[in-house]
Amino acid sequence: MTRLASWNVNGIRSASTKGFFQWLADESADIVCVQETKADPSQLSKEFFEADDAEGKRFTPFWSSAKRRGYSGVAIYTRIEPRSVRLLGVEEFDDEGRYLEADFGEFVVASAYFPNSQDAGARIDYKLRFCDAVLARCDAVVAEGRHIVVAGDFNIAHEPIDLARPKENVGNPGYLPEERAWMARYLSSGYADTFRRLHPGEPGHYSWWSYRMKAREKDIGWRIDYHCVDEGLVPAIKSAAIRNAITGSDHCPVTLELEL
Repeated sequence: MTRLASWNVNGIRSASTKGFFQWLADESADIVCVQETKADPSQLSKEFFEADDAEGKRFTPFWSSAKRRGYSGVAIYTRIEPRSVRLLGVEEFDDEGRYLEADFGEFVVASAYFPNSQDAGARIDYKLRFCDAVLARCDAVVAEGRHIVVAGDFNIAHEPIDLARPKENVGNPGYLPEERAWMARYLSSGYADTFRRLHPGEPGHYSWWSYRMKAREKDIGWRIDYHCVDEGLVPAIKSAAIRNAITGSDHCPVTLELEL
């Protein structure tokens, strides 16, 4: 069994003071994808490189940081040694630390932080270019006869069921028609939203809440954090969960178990 977890920590240095490393140990995941690290490795103390699981086995961290300090960034903490680690290979996205991929042979795991389309869709073109680049990379991996897991903050609530107040959010970033249409295309082209495959039609499952208006306390949230896999990997899915009791960020972790 291979256990995966993903969490947009909204600043890994901040999260480290709110229980991140305790969660990392307790979750017992083999591969942990982190988004919005907001840090370059040169800014981090040794605790970020010497994290252990509950049994004392060390995680190896890999980083992709934005050129702009204190912005974006992704990481992968893994107990399984990857064959290699690579970026997306597109400068405009790698400069913002949007994607990091670890190759484990039979399967590939990517930690991805999809851009926010921003008010009035100011960055929608940039976001859709990133979306298409990720899809192209997924297709390339599958064409090699291997599997891929894309874990992270997609910044897209796909369907009305994926947010508490869909009508009020029509036209807002993360719920724009263009974003939702891309997600639909992605999921109809050979890929699966693992949580929805196991929990079809179930409302009230959210992974992000605004810091405003006590949204988390009232559970007025959005489900925008995913583990998506190629269809060939779907039979290996054993569980997919949202850890909404875990605090420390405006997002909560999401987990996936695969029979690998």
